[in-house]
Amino acid sequence: MRPELEKIVHLLRQKDDAALDEALALLQDTVFSFSMKVCGQKQDAEDTTQEVLLQSLAKLSNFESPRALLVWLYKVAKTRCLMSRRKSKFAPKQALSLEELMPDKRELAGFSQKVMETPETVAVRRENAKRLRDAMQKLPPEYRLVLVLRDMEELSDTDVAEITGLKPGTVRVRLHRARLFVRKELESSEAARRFSGPSRTAPDSKPRERRCKEMFAQLSDYLDEELDGSLCEELERHMDGCEPCKAFLSSLQRSIELCRKTPGETLDPKLACELRRNVLSQFQAALANNKPVPPSRN
Repeated sequence: MRPELEKIVHLLRQKDDAALDEALALLQDTVFSFSMKVCGQKQDAEDTTQEVLLQSLAKLSNFESPRALLVWLYKVAKTRCLMSRRKSKFAPKQALSLEELMPDKRELAGFSQKVMETPETVAVRRENAKRLRDAMQKLPPEYRLVLVLRDMEELSDTDVAEITGLKPGTVRVRLHRARLFVRKELESSEAARRFSGPSRTAPDSKPRERRCKEMFAQLSDYLDEELDGSLCEELERHMDGCEPCKAFLSSLQRSIELCRKTPGETLDPKLACELRRNVLSQFQAALANNKPVPPSRN
């Protein structure tokens, strides 16, 4: 459970203005950070944050547990993000194909070659945060949402399924394909360097490639310790005898870790304070006039 949500629920129970303002500030940071990851556009993230805060004021006293608040909060924010006007022009319109996300024979051959650490590779690593943001915006929204909730917000499969309305099995499928897509984007420049010279392909590459592809569909379940014991042992035996697959698994793990470690973006403090005052003003005006809470600006 995210610690800030536990703190929000604790603050709300104090029932005073200072505690409410602190709770709203924490809510604001949480929603804006999430919205930037999903929307990819600052204006959309700001609009989403204001709308969610406005809707939350009438409901905050109803939340007895951090999990109930978490599920409601992300449900509202994700709906607003997916309705965003400013769609990424890079986002593919079709569903992600597992076959297209798997490495081909050329990439597998590249994984067999040792890559020396150079100043260039160090510089590329420093640029990974920006490259991750770019890769995220190329993901179709339904895949991006699952990846953000699971790997960046670090929610459980159960919570992601409840927030998105998907079956847990569908969450796992979309998560794995989204991870593979991001890995492929992050590795693209590195792959170009690997293949700048002649590539080597082991004599048994064809049978190994077929067997490797059977393994690739199970890698996320393996990394998340969701794989059945016998299948886990089978995959580990395969990895012990297949250096390219071992290297591929390592590259997938690096991309997942980058998602988890990339810090969320925050609102400018002055703008954040102004937004909270605006939300409270709209809410109080609606209460005074006995009217429904108005929608936020678009």
